[in-house]
Amino acid sequence: QVQLVESGGGLVQPGGSLRLSCAASGSFFSINAMGWYRQAPGKQRELVATITSIGTINYADSVKGRFTISRDNAKNTVNLQMNSLKPEDTALYYCNADGSRWYEGRLTDFGSWGQGTQVTVSS
Repeated sequence: QVQLVESGGGLVQPGGSLRLSCAASGSFFSINAMGWYRQAPGKQRELVATITSIGTINYADSVKGRFTISRDNAKNTVNLQMNSLKPEDTALYYCNADGSRWYEGRLTDFGSWGQGTQVTVSS
């Protein structure tokens, strides 16, 4: 299994900054994409940002210019620097990773989610 552990959430005032981190551990062969998703109360989970192992990045339009995703392939970690935070950024933020792992002698795909870290933007 592949475990993802997030950290860095919290309460911040509008205009402030937070940095989320996520570390992958467990048994896997390779990790392709890592990223962040969020879910606000009463809304569906949505993509925030993703980054592949070769550095291809995708951002939601709502966070472009404010959030920066980065990754350390050697440490299997992904970070999300969030600046100029707005109340509408308030949500539970989830780390996600997909890749391949050995299972019963075969390479199989996996997709894993972290348990989420709360980000609240409020004055």
